[in-house]
Amino acid sequence: MTTVEIEYCVPCGMLDRALTVQEAILRQFADRLDRASLVMGDHGIFVVRVDGETVFDKEEDGFDVDEIVRRVRPYVGE
Repeated sequence: MTTVEIEYCVPCGMLDRALTVQEAILRQFADRLDRASLVMGDHGIFVVRVDGETVFDKEEDGFDVDEIVRRVRPYVGE
């Protein structure tokens, strides 16, 4: 099965975004995941990893929950 980590910047107040992404991923793939966890970070980080591979990084990508879910999909199968 698959693990998802959402690392977010605590001092920046990104918890709400992290929770929104986590909820969207769980709604789509909960039965195919081992874990969808939040990881506290700092320095402006907001990164989503699937099985250790980065699928979203706010430094490179615009924040779009639907796009993040689409990027997770290939890792969990249909």
